[in-house]
Amino acid sequence: MAFFRTHFFSDALGVCTRANVILPDRPDPAVPLPALYLLHGLSDDETIWMRRTSLELFAGDRNLAVVMPDGGRSFYSNLRTGQRFFDYVAEELPSLMERWFRFDTRREGRFVAGLSMGGYGALKLALSRPGRYAAAAGLSSVCDIRWIRGNAPIWETLVPPDAAEPPPELDLFPLAERVAALPAAERPALFQYCGTDDFLWQDNLRFREHLRKLGLGARWEEGPGGHSWENWNERIRHVLDWLPLAGTAGRTGAIGV
Repeated sequence: MAFFRTHFFSDALGVCTRANVILPDRPDPAVPLPALYLLHGLSDDETIWMRRTSLELFAGDRNLAVVMPDGGRSFYSNLRTGQRFFDYVAEELPSLMERWFRFDTRREGRFVAGLSMGGYGALKLALSRPGRYAAAAGLSSVCDIRWIRGNAPIWETLVPPDAAEPPPELDLFPLAERVAALPAAERPALFQYCGTDDFLWQDNLRFREHLRKLGLGARWEEGPGGHSWENWNERIRHVLDWLPLAGTAGRTGAIGV
């Protein structure tokens, strides 16, 4: 695959930022590429998926672009300090990438996935913008944003100091309820994975049950292990196999997967 390291100015962030992009070696010039926006976790950056997984190998036989932005420690949310990471990832970044590369601009050709903080970001993006993303996958996701109150020193950058609860736009549970009210064809496909020894296991189970009660049939996977790259390396291949590429270019030389 071809590898691009892009540097550019973001209006939403007010600073220059970065995103890594991998593209098929021989894309069909007549067919716009579907794109997966792949988000990193709290302690990482845009380089981590290429450094810790076999992503390039797994994606190599698919006619699929993968975009890996730097999300800082933002939980892919608009911060009270002014940087609008949610607006950046949800709107500005796809718009820029679709301008610079020949990406599919339809909902059917736009996907998002991530791990841990990035899993939360991916699920939030799809549940908040179901008209823009056809599918979202969360690996070992922070499913309950309240987790960060005692575990990550950024709660005050997201939530007003006098707020006892996060606002609904940060909470995956009410966001899922809004999506459940949509016609089935307008709901994004969802994928959840968590290891049974992961410290986020119970929150992932609660969110899985919430989705099931709402009638949102997410793909669920689990297995032994904790919050580790050994698990995520295996599961990102499962995500690539699961992506609903029907109607877009799928594996090289074929339609769909």
